[in-house]
Amino acid sequence: MKRLIILGSTGSIGTQALDIVRANPDKYTVVALAAGSNAKLIESQAREFNVKSVALFDEKAAAELKIKLADTDINVLSGADGVCELATLDGDMVLNAIVGIAGLRPTLAAIDAGKTIALANKETLVTGGEIVNRKLREKGVKLLPVDSEHSAIFQSMQGAPAKSLKKIILTASGGPFFGKLKEELQNVTVAEALNHPNWSMGAKITIDSASLMNKGLEVIEAVHLFHVSASQIEVTVHRQSILHSAVEFTDGAVIGQLGTPDMKVPIQYALTYPDRGMCFEKLDLMKVGTLTFERPDTDTFRALPLCIEAINRGGLYPTAVNGANEESVKLFLEGKIKFLQIAELNQKAMDACINKTDFTVDDIFAADAAARAVVRASI
Repeated sequence: MKRLIILGSTGSIGTQALDIVRANPDKYTVVALAAGSNAKLIESQAREFNVKSVALFDEKAAAELKIKLADTDINVLSGADGVCELATLDGDMVLNAIVGIAGLRPTLAAIDAGKTIALANKETLVTGGEIVNRKLREKGVKLLPVDSEHSAIFQSMQGAPAKSLKKIILTASGGPFFGKLKEELQNVTVAEALNHPNWSMGAKITIDSASLMNKGLEVIEAVHLFHVSASQIEVTVHRQSILHSAVEFTDGAVIGQLGTPDMKVPIQYALTYPDRGMCFEKLDLMKVGTLTFERPDTDTFRALPLCIEAINRGGLYPTAVNGANEESVKLFLEGKIKFLQIAELNQKAMDACINKTDFTVDDIFAADAAARAVVRASI
């Protein structure tokens, strides 16, 4: 029985991970759960899986949860420190599906505790990739990617020596606005941006997919995961979301992972690695018929080249562009800015970043706060 600690259990990735646990009660047990503020859902999850501990970032919600769980022996932790403590509890694997930079410190805490990491929180590597990789080496801890694209790259590289890798082909769905020009995106609504053609995801990542910011963050994540330069990563728009990504080797061979657009597949692969689990939905290539690949429009969707510029600059620039984006997307979802302003504000915040090449976790959070402040001061 693999003992799981799930961070972000009430979100899209977390709830799907629990579906996998339900389908495999002989393989997994859940020992702890953490989330942001959804006390009602995490209470239900905690009771169903009979966990030992739960944590909520929101301290007021955690206090309410403690009252709700007073009839149980479940330990309730609160705040960012509580989530970090929960990540170090007795367990075999920590699945980090927290949204945003808030996932960085729990990842580092879990690594320090020697846990295997299943990482769905890309911001951990976007902002703290150098620090995370150094800690992984020091502790001898394994990190397994959960993002569908990075899982596909990881799967495609199995058995191949790292020196044989020439290029990563990172696929993008293109989101709901593929083919649109800037003038057509001036007044798009939140509902239109959330209408993803292929994937069912949380609001923040869906907006990021619409702007191609998500793909830019994934480029940065891939740099740290696979120890390549940004110039070795080619982004291609693949509207069908069947090829989840691929790698090209030095001999010209291209190997990729295909499957239905279902996040349970990469989640399960991280949980079962190096084994494979149950099949959720078989891919029928005859039904798919045609696979297409096109270059992204980086003139209209400025977030993608902005992220590539950030990782090429290095240091705290990726943190700045990520923090600005988290704030910009929040403002867009609240109806306070327009869609195209997201990339504009992200650029402004990145340009204002006071960079450091040798930085600490505290420096990362300071740069994140500064970028958010630039965004808020601009509206």
